[in-house]
Amino acid sequence: MSVPLLQLKDLQVCYGSRVALDVPELAVSEHETLAVIGPNGAGKTTLLHALALLLPKVDRGALLFRGKPLDYKHDGLAYRRRVAVVFQEPLLCDASVYDNVALGLRFRGRSRAEILDRANLWLERLGIEHLRRCSSRTLSGGEAQRVSLARAFAVEPEVLLLDEPFSALDAPTRAQLVDDLRGLLSSARTTTVFVTHHRGEALMLGDRIVVLAEGRVQQMDEPSRVFTAPINEAVANIVGMEMIVPATILGQRDGMLQVQVNDHTVSVVSGEIPWVEGEPALVCLRPEDIHFACVAGNDRAGPPAQSPGESWNRLTGRIAGITPLGGQFRVKVDCGFPLVALVNRPLFLEGFLKVGNEADVHFRADAAHLIRRHERTSG
Repeated sequence: MSVPLLQLKDLQVCYGSRVALDVPELAVSEHETLAVIGPNGAGKTTLLHALALLLPKVDRGALLFRGKPLDYKHDGLAYRRRVAVVFQEPLLCDASVYDNVALGLRFRGRSRAEILDRANLWLERLGIEHLRRCSSRTLSGGEAQRVSLARAFAVEPEVLLLDEPFSALDAPTRAQLVDDLRGLLSSARTTTVFVTHHRGEALMLGDRIVVLAEGRVQQMDEPSRVFTAPINEAVANIVGMEMIVPATILGQRDGMLQVQVNDHTVSVVSGEIPWVEGEPALVCLRPEDIHFACVAGNDRAGPPAQSPGESWNRLTGRIAGITPLGGQFRVKVDCGFPLVALVNRPLFLEGFLKVGNEADVHFRADAAHLIRRHERTSG
């Protein structure tokens, strides 16, 4: 087995009596992009600072680089020359864009020719070559962050650490920068740890995702696993499982797990967790997996023809609320418990979706995910 490029072992960081970060183990493979998500105060920035050797001290544990433990006091400068960090707020000198991009190369003692070549290369790749002579004071937020990224990539770091670099940008600028960064990471293959509270960014950029809450790693897996099979309620909330409903296990039938949710019996794919009859659970669903079959007596296209092994749930409720979301509408249905669906504009304009109307909704058994009730941490 290859040695991880970066590895944290038994790391704990405390601020006074509060444990800010407690990570038994975390490894980052070479050429991997690891996305770290979590709510405010989860320990994301502390984790990034630990990986950058920027913390004044740790209470215990070690950071290993290519299998070698690093000393926070003696190895900091040499290690940080192999690392580039981009922070939430662009840290630019009062100089031209070109000089800012070239700064890290000058600090590392590169030749004038190499500095010129590499700075110009990354000015072009980040789409800011036309700004090379402009003062950093004249830049927009998006332009300034492009300069920060160009400066980081130009030094060819072995590790790139990104601390919510797009959080202060407007939505269109942010979306374009994330898309550009995805292409750059794919081509440069730079080992990257990307901290964000934005789920879409984590999905777009991460080869794996780490979910942090209360200073602890709750789950670390491929994006599809984290977002469709959260390990506990904390992760389910963080990754946007909008419906987390208490349920009770009834047993198996026709290869499906049957669970009771209020007065309804719902079929769920059992997954990897062993369940016993009578056990309390939580059913997790995403709005995009809820579909309308019939509204106010007007039949919609019900569940598609079932393939072997497929199972659909169909419930009846009443529309309790509608919220416009640009090109979609968020429709809340009271089925004795709340279900939320995302509806596109053409369906909404048919006029059947009105508050108070009765509605039949359906969702696939494998769209529902079960977690143990009150489970808080992962193994």
